Amino acid sequence: MIQKITLSFFKVLLLFSIIFFTGSSTYAQSSISPQQLPFKDICAGDIVDGAKFNEYSATFSYLNFASDITFSVQLSDEFGSFTNPTSTTTLGVIQLSSTEQTIKFAIPTTLKGSNAYSLRIVSSNGVNSPRAQNFSGSYSFSAYYKDYVSSFLINQNRNTAAFCAGGSFTLSVDNLTPEVAESSPANYPNIKYKWYKDDVQISGQNSSSLTVNSAGVYFAELDYGECSNVNFSSNRVTVSSSSSGSGVTINSSLGNPFCASGSGTVLTATSGNSYQWKKDGNLIAGATNRTYSTNESGVYSVDVDFGGCNATGSINLQSNSFNASIDAEDGYKLSEGETVTVTITTDATAPTYEWYLNNNLIANATSSSYVVAVKGNYKAKVSQASGCISSKEFSFRINGESGPSSVIPNIIKLSGMNPYWNIPDEYKNANTKVMIISSNGDKVLDVVNYQGDWPQNNVDFKNVNPVYYYVIQGDAGEKKGSITVIK
Repeated sequence: MIQKITLSFFKVLLLFSIIFFTGSSTYAQSSISPQQLPFKDICAGDIVDGAKFNEYSATFSYLNFASDITFSVQLSDEFGSFTNPTSTTTLGVIQLSSTEQTIKFAIPTTLKGSNAYSLRIVSSNGVNSPRAQNFSGSYSFSAYYKDYVSSFLINQNRNTAAFCAGGSFTLSVDNLTPEVAESSPANYPNIKYKWYKDDVQISGQNSSSLTVNSAGVYFAELDYGECSNVNFSSNRVTVSSSSSGSGVTINSSLGNPFCASGSGTVLTATSGNSYQWKKDGNLIAGATNRTYSTNESGVYSVDVDFGGCNATGSINLQSNSFNASIDAEDGYKLSEGETVTVTITTDATAPTYEWYLNNNLIANATSSSYVVAVKGNYKAKVSQASGCISSKEFSFRINGESGPSSVIPNIIKLSGMNPYWNIPDEYKNANTKVMIISSNGDKVLDVVNYQGDWPQNNVDFKNVNPVYYYVIQGDAGEKKGSITVIK
């Protein structure tokens, strides 16, 4: 009886052993082993061949997975934890063998950059690999998507600023066109900054603005961790401490003395909260910006409010241009048959002169004086072509003693002193319409506020003097007639 029981026990034990070992072969444990990563850090977003670079790879081996199992690359969160991991985008899979493959992947463009990311491989049936090492042998590395990869501006591109003694001043990243995302790093909330004073990084400051309360030279740099680039930095701003009556300087864009030409020189004051400009002690209306443009010499000053204190700066601005004046009487009434000589006086070196009637250059009028014999809008221009190359213009109006009954000229002599059709002044206003029609019925002029500058183009005489017809409608009534143009 004992022998039968013992034999049965060994049969059961043998059957159990067969099942156990067969089962361990069928259900062997699956595993994933990442190889060393081919990068030290993930620095996506740099411009490569004209496009933003964002392609990386991870190679791994695996054992005991069914053929339908897929794999993917998984990033930790910005703190290195896989509790809430970051998903990557698979760009491609390279099957190296039945037990090894490489996955190409991209990181999210919204990734919160940090220096503590880790990477692992995960399977579709829930198996995770250990953390992968980068080629420096570390299990953690920097991962950043660089939204902005260029230099940028702070303090509205002003290189100076000041604050009141005992107060402070805030430097901020410029964002003049927020509707254009690529115009400023301030449009990307994930970007962090490194602020520097006198080339030493300021600890704990990583936002897009910095409040300063000590003098020094400040600038900012985009903080992409180990992916940072010194070229992604701002302009430098010299910040000084100001007290009432001191601390404001004024710079002239063209130097001092300057060449008074074009729009002139731009005066720029030390950066503050508000401004008021004066010239020779007199308030300049509307001049309340940090800059002021001028072509005139004089003593310019600006009152700057720094918030809590005010300061004033001044500059004795001198022009190395020439002086010029004209003796024309604007609005002078010219009598019938009368002429008036208008003269320009100047100290310009080798000056040249131009005279205009109704915005048309008067031929052969190149001297400093011009004899005015007809009514119209005149302009005189004197230029200096050496040294400080510049010019000055003077405008004046010559009227005539005419009334509503004045005769409207019906002949234009192109070679005469008045090669344009001039009508009495009472018809030259915004309430009067002037039309001129050719003999073929073509309307060649249809304007209001006619100023006597027709014809401006060459007239085709052919074999006869061309005849035109005019219609004048306005407060002085309606006038019709003909105009004959002769050479």
